[in-house]
Amino acid sequence: MTCPFCTLPHNRIVQENEHALWIYDGFPVSPGHSLIIPKRHVGSFFEVGTEERMAMLALLDVAKAAVDDQYHPDAYNIGINDGAAAGQTVPHLHLHLIPRYSADVPDSRGGVRWVIPAKADYWSGR
Repeated sequence: MTCPFCTLPHNRIVQENEHALWIYDGFPVSPGHSLIIPKRHVGSFFEVGTEERMAMLALLDVAKAAVDDQYHPDAYNIGINDGAAAGQTVPHLHLHLIPRYSADVPDSRGGVRWVIPAKADYWSGR
């Protein structure tokens, strides 16, 4: 199977550096949803070296500033689905920058804890 991130059309790339690139997600969950992707085909965040991590984080800062400027979100979720059991569907590492907006969901408390819904709400005593 061909990796969709290894064969991205150049016009999808918003910005890049030596080791990573930034694109807008093809299936965004909110306006400005972005992906930061290492150029090297690698499946896990735990397989990249310091230079690649720093390159990804540098582009994360650039993407966040651009999304702030264009979309004016109220907050962000930043996440990596690392492995199939964690929900990774494209076996090429990618970091999600997901802009959040006030009232985009009825109750945003818990954020990424909702990956396991039965254990997410620790505050209400339900």
